[in-house]
Amino acid sequence: MLDRTAATSWVLGRAAATIVASLYCRLRFRNPYAASEVNTTTATRPRRIAHLDMDAFYASVELLRYPQLKGLPVVIGGGRRREDDLLGKLRVAHPEQEWSSAHLHQIPLDFFPRLAGYTGRGVITTATYAARQFGIGSAVGLMKAAKLCPQAILLPVDFDQYRHYSRRFKAIITDIAPLMEDRGVDEVYIDFTDVPGGQREAGRVLARLLQKSIFEDTGLTCSVGVAPNKLLAKMASEFNKPNGISIVLEDDLKTKIWPLACRKINGIGPKAEAKLKSHGIETIGQLAARDQQWLMDHFGERSGAWLHAASHGQDERPVVTTSEPVNMSRETTFESDLHAVRDRAELGAIFTRLCEQVAGDLQRKGYVGKTIGIKLRFDDFQIVTRDQTIGYFTSDAQEIRRFAGQCLKRAPLQKRLRLLGVRVGALLKAEDAKAGNEDAARAALPAHEPTGQLF
Repeated sequence: MLDRTAATSWVLGRAAATIVASLYCRLRFRNPYAASEVNTTTATRPRRIAHLDMDAFYASVELLRYPQLKGLPVVIGGGRRREDDLLGKLRVAHPEQEWSSAHLHQIPLDFFPRLAGYTGRGVITTATYAARQFGIGSAVGLMKAAKLCPQAILLPVDFDQYRHYSRRFKAIITDIAPLMEDRGVDEVYIDFTDVPGGQREAGRVLARLLQKSIFEDTGLTCSVGVAPNKLLAKMASEFNKPNGISIVLEDDLKTKIWPLACRKINGIGPKAEAKLKSHGIETIGQLAARDQQWLMDHFGERSGAWLHAASHGQDERPVVTTSEPVNMSRETTFESDLHAVRDRAELGAIFTRLCEQVAGDLQRKGYVGKTIGIKLRFDDFQIVTRDQTIGYFTSDAQEIRRFAGQCLKRAPLQKRLRLLGVRVGALLKAEDAKAGNEDAARAALPAHEPTGQLF
């Protein structure tokens, strides 16, 4: 029988061994130089790629703040949140009670604004599932939504809060499965193939662990699709929303994928869908039945080959863990249309603010750019862009304002404006620009001078 000192040493030794083993596993999968090691095991394991999509992300974050709205039709849209004016109204209506950000869950339902009678120009950013039952969702105009569901509660967007929760759920994912591709504020691709547990039940076990971990940390739910590649995984993540897990195997193509509409393939938009329908092709199975050469003859060589491969569930794209931004932009949609002459002062202030915001984004993320441009949307929804490439890289707000202003002078400004945007492209890391890295600088330049054509 071990004495007390020996027993203590044995326990500490076991604990240390466990910690070292755990660190080894984490470092093995985090180490970018271990790619060759991962690839050797992939050859003997079926590829398992997951697409994780947060459920009604913006709306779900708002329901954390206002749990009394759960189960009700709620839409997120309109102007950005500045200060919660509901608290101000409550302080006036109920001065006997203290109202602060700690009391948001106590706000009575009748104090929340409704869509009924909305007359602004905003659009819906997202909506709860209860609201979607009325046919309203992302990109639907708020005035139209007010007719479809006047009782829906309207909340302003709060991008700072959404970004906060986005960072939180992604940190949880990379701690469990490090090979993650960031695809936006609310969705990611994850390579399960060589992650411990990633092959169990074809990925369902690891997907369940991610769902549980995210919910316990944030209170938010997500849906996960696991398949042999990114194309099928993205489709699968839509099969069982919200808070669902869907598995697609190689043999499931005919039963789970081919009956779907062609539009379910990520990359087939409204125009391609309409053209396919004109040829009698409505489902993915009907698309797969067409000869590849026929598709190439009717849709072009590259597009036709891609359509054929996609309809057969073929996609070899890897999960990319790092990527460089192509451009940075800021834009705003006006509550009411503005005229370039009669509203010049107001437009000038907005234009300056957009340039300052883009400059701030560039400086904060460590980039400079050479191509500066603008985007305009008129009251008839026509969109115009103008760009120019300058002779040096910059992230200075005044420089961006000066060259964006020159682009503005080349745009037709007779009609009233609905939207104004500023963009900086041909980006380069600021340290590369300072070091005179000519190869990186050339790579950042556009292949040709942007023409600023109407589109």
